[in-house]
Amino acid sequence: MAASNVQSMIQSLKPWFHNIHLPDGSQTAPDHPLGDFPNLKWQAIEPLLPRNMEGWTVLDAACNAGFYSIKFAQRGARVLALDHDPHHLAQARWTTSQFNLSRYVELREMQVYDLARMREQFDLVCFIGVFHHLRYPTLGLDIVSRKAGQLMIFQSLMMPGEEVINDPTDRPLHDRAVFHNPAWPKMAFIEHSFAGDPTNWWMPNRAAIEALLRSVGMSIIARPDPEIFFCERVLPASDDSLSIHAEAAT
Repeated sequence: MAASNVQSMIQSLKPWFHNIHLPDGSQTAPDHPLGDFPNLKWQAIEPLLPRNMEGWTVLDAACNAGFYSIKFAQRGARVLALDHDPHHLAQARWTTSQFNLSRYVELREMQVYDLARMREQFDLVCFIGVFHHLRYPTLGLDIVSRKAGQLMIFQSLMMPGEEVINDPTDRPLHDRAVFHNPAWPKMAFIEHSFAGDPTNWWMPNRAAIEALLRSVGMSIIARPDPEIFFCERVLPASDDSLSIHAEAAT
């Protein structure tokens, strides 16, 4: 595609949240307020993945403009990329075509809750930048994690602090002071908006993320970035009756 046509498409598909470096050298969001985003996150994740992912299946939950889907497909993986926003899917459809990767990336307009109706699992689930946007975050994590047959990459906005307490002790009903401990797993609820975004609903602390991931059968094997948790499945996944709860959430 001629450079003028590429620039025209970039302009017509604004606004962009993913700054994608296209084959002709163009960038979709070169003035991104977060810098070269999400490439900065990818640089932390990339060393943990094999260079050759042929034969792998990947679920990119909330793919946005397709940055991560493209990266996985470039390594040979087959990717199912989901997003509930038709605008994001239009961006992803165009960006994947620019890399001649459309045959490796299947795009679907879906919410993460819709995954409860799907039986298939994937070698890797990419669950980046989604959790804090979910009105029903633990339901979303329950559903998405069950699609991870082997690995999951989890990322969320986080409350400040690195303190972690793992206290499995049962307590009497009135023994609640421990919940004030900054190291106790907890999430802040955002009633209105954060960073100008009304879809930012939750902000967990590190302890909450680690506890939530354990609760869905995941073990954290690496933390390449303060907000990124690279996990492997240690307990079998079971769909149970999640589809019923997912119906109520949509």
